[in-house]
Amino acid sequence: MRRRLLFFLLIAAPLLAQKRPFDVNAMMELKRISDPQLSPDGKWVAFTVQTVDLAANKKPSQIWIAPLAGGAPRQLTHDGEANQRARWSPDSKRMAFISDRGGSSQIWLMDADGSNARQITDLATEAGGVLFSPDGANLLFTSEVYPECGADDACNKKNIDAGKASPVKAREYTELLYRHWTAWQTKRRSHLLVVAVAGGAPRDLTPGAHEVPPFSLGGSDDYDVSPDGQEVCYSMNADPAPATSTNSDLYVVSIKGGETRKITLTPGADAGPRYSPDGKYIAWRAQNRAGYESDRWRLMTIERATGRVVSPTGDLDRWVNGFAWSADSAALFFTAGDRGRQAIRFVPLTGGESRIAASGDSELDDMQLTRDGKTMVYTQQTGVSPTEIFRAASTGGVPVALTHLNDQALNACQLTPLEEYWVDVPDGSRVYYYVVKPYGFQPGAKYPVLMLIHGGPQGAWGYSWTYRWNAQVFAAAGYVVIEPNPRGSTGYGQKFIDEINGDWGGRPYDDIMAVADHALANLPYADGARMTAAGGSYGGYMIDWMLGHTGRFKALISHAGVYDLPSEFGATEELWFPLWEFGGTPWDKREDYAKWSPSTYVKDFHTPTLVIHGEQDFRVPYGQGLQLFTALQMQKVPSKLLVFPDEGHWVLKPQNTLLWYKTFLDWLDSWVKK
Repeated sequence: MRRRLLFFLLIAAPLLAQKRPFDVNAMMELKRISDPQLSPDGKWVAFTVQTVDLAANKKPSQIWIAPLAGGAPRQLTHDGEANQRARWSPDSKRMAFISDRGGSSQIWLMDADGSNARQITDLATEAGGVLFSPDGANLLFTSEVYPECGADDACNKKNIDAGKASPVKAREYTELLYRHWTAWQTKRRSHLLVVAVAGGAPRDLTPGAHEVPPFSLGGSDDYDVSPDGQEVCYSMNADPAPATSTNSDLYVVSIKGGETRKITLTPGADAGPRYSPDGKYIAWRAQNRAGYESDRWRLMTIERATGRVVSPTGDLDRWVNGFAWSADSAALFFTAGDRGRQAIRFVPLTGGESRIAASGDSELDDMQLTRDGKTMVYTQQTGVSPTEIFRAASTGGVPVALTHLNDQALNACQLTPLEEYWVDVPDGSRVYYYVVKPYGFQPGAKYPVLMLIHGGPQGAWGYSWTYRWNAQVFAAAGYVVIEPNPRGSTGYGQKFIDEINGDWGGRPYDDIMAVADHALANLPYADGARMTAAGGSYGGYMIDWMLGHTGRFKALISHAGVYDLPSEFGATEELWFPLWEFGGTPWDKREDYAKWSPSTYVKDFHTPTLVIHGEQDFRVPYGQGLQLFTALQMQKVPSKLLVFPDEGHWVLKPQNTLLWYKTFLDWLDSWVKK
């Protein structure tokens, strides 16, 4: 027996060694699955697959389908570069979807097998976010219209053409939230429109100057159609100063249009309404505290006949991130992050203890249930695998993968599972972190260290996949990757999240330093003399803060980092964020802004730093990166500036992504691999 085992190991070792590192080029080969949609008859799952076309510098998306019973998925759409958001008709015979195959983003219909595609809308303002009404008669969708025009396409087209023809491209504003993420506000507003499947002119269900859906904090569709097809529920922020308010509410309106009625009173955000299958309830996610985008997301329900509001999840001290109704309307399935993982739970409509339906060292999401309530479809991603689609019994059991689109590409590479550690800090809190060992790891060797600081700041690292800060790519380059979840991180209770408020460079910094100490003391292969750190957004802020507060890192990378808090306040768009985090404006809280601004500590900058920023970043405007680079240069600190004129807060274009990873790793290598 021992001889056979030895023989197997001798044969297997070279095979394992032949696996290539999972570098950025390997990452570009992956198919990116999203938006699974279970057919009403329970036989099929439609989904979107995005691929990378490096030569064209694009990421085309197409609609695929997979049988729920198992079998090979197949691609349904081939024309156009952006085919997405497949939504089934109630009889499962057709799908509505959004496509640019005609030259602009419009609604199309096709048969369930992908045949007989026909265009439904041809609007100058284009279309998105399509939903089939449950009675099959109408299509609900979003379009950015001129408020004075509404659904009048001729009026909208006249205004659009006039704007294109004008030689003057100046912008004028008299109120805040005049730009957002990567786009300047225009005179157009996103409205909900409805069009009959049989054809005809669209109707505007949400006339006026407000955005519907709003600049959402919800992360999912902020509208739904009642089971009888007669009513629409949507989220809207009607606050006259949306730049300082998170107070979106739920409204209902007849699908024929007319008077709207507000049905929620929460001072924070109300988002993602979903009608129960029996039509008696609406469920949604809500936050209680006004102006705080990182308050706990609670699951709420309202009984339509009585207006009675309850929270089925009660005092659960975790964010509800997504949810779905059971087929009988008696329970709600939901996802909640917990210590780097996201499980699917379910709870009775009446409330009580929630139970686990599916879990693991993974992030589960997008769950949907068959009409008989017996089978659940969901997505799964982990630290070593991107999103794939699974099915399982709704009561638990062994999951079955419905897609294997990335198996071949992943099996050709070495990927390293995350290892979880924690350190108890002096105030009694426990700070968790994750470690990814480097490619070709040998126990007796020493490796340089890369500590990644997540953004948010109310975010978290965990057992999930990302294409922007992929730990496997960094590990493939020979680094021990450490991912700390300091104060402010989600998944460890709301108190842990709240403890970053007004303390950006305090306890979170101490937590990160405690993780660094603990990792070097417990990971004999981690070389503390070759330790680096990098972060984006708030993570970039923390890198900027480290510049003035520690010399323990050999090199740093700050991507889209907040460098000067007062000037950041004056140039960012969602002002509710700094108003909450620092308790007011820079002129009212001058000392607090100065205390926590990395720019205050320029004289102590010494660590070599790469600064990366996108010119289209309106969340952390690129002047923050320019100021940081100027300060580093004036202080004679070795530094480099990488600016992307065509990117925003994230680097998304394929060839820019290649340059980002190359510049990132070249910079670190130059300081720790000489």
